[in-house]
Amino acid sequence: MDLIGAFVLLFVVMDPLGNIPIFVSVLDHVRPERRYKVLARELLIALAILFAFLFGGQYLLAALHLSQYSVSVAGGIILFLIALKMIFPVPRQMRDDDEPDDDEEPFLVPLAVPMVAGPSAMAILLLLATRHPDRLGLWSLALFLAWAATAIILAAAPLIKHMLGKRGLIAVERLMGMLLVAISVQMFLEGITEFLGDYA
Repeated sequence: MDLIGAFVLLFVVMDPLGNIPIFVSVLDHVRPERRYKVLARELLIALAILFAFLFGGQYLLAALHLSQYSVSVAGGIILFLIALKMIFPVPRQMRDDDEPDDDEEPFLVPLAVPMVAGPSAMAILLLLATRHPDRLGLWSLALFLAWAATAIILAAAPLIKHMLGKRGLIAVERLMGMLLVAISVQMFLEGITEFLGDYA
């Protein structure tokens, strides 16, 4: 996988367009003068967590005695499930007691984790770091570019939501989900093929 492929994959799994309604809803309960500061803080926290997984993931796998095959197969399964939710979205319901109070600022959850730094993005970074540890600089650049594109889209979330509308956002998210299905299947098959090739 090259820089562009890693960037596209990370950008798709971060799903900034699909997260626009959630970010707008959560930030509506934050004072207007604080919204961009809170957004920037959450995005930076997410970036730090993702970089920690990129550089520390291989040591975590070694400590848990997990092979790259298991990470590849597990990553493919996780991405496939995420893609299915993007193609066939389930309405998000929030109970009355889950409604954030006025002026309540989110911290870490849910904006940084799992909206931006979600399990699928972490799995991808673990896979990239373990399969090609000599390309950490390339993966770091791909991660930063995907995060920067995500940050720009989420910063312009109200405008994009107004321009595309609800149906437009759903259509784009489903298209990204279709792409993610193909990527997840390829990742799953590569893990199985490499395992069979080494142990056949």
